[in-house]
Amino acid sequence: MKKKYNPNLKRVIVDFKKLTPEILALVVQKYPDGYSDSDVIQFRNANYELIEAIEITTEDTKYLVKVSKRLVSAIKEFDTDNDTLTDMNIEDS
Repeated sequence: MKKKYNPNLKRVIVDFKKLTPEILALVVQKYPDGYSDSDVIQFRNANYELIEAIEITTEDTKYLVKVSKRLVSAIKEFDTDNDTLTDMNIEDS
């Protein structure tokens, strides 16, 4: 069943550097085998820069997680048993 559009959702654009373990867990849950080109959306920000992101929706928030090589690495390194990153420092850019 398709989810209904909720105009009251808070919308947040998240860069990898500010990705919390909770949001990363949602990304891994939604895309356990990684995401494909069809999962990536493109839009222009206020500075008219092209942004590519994947969408994660919770009860009250729609997250647009910016796509990067670091995000792909984080998904691969995420330890779902402990909800933590292994062998990676999330603060690195």
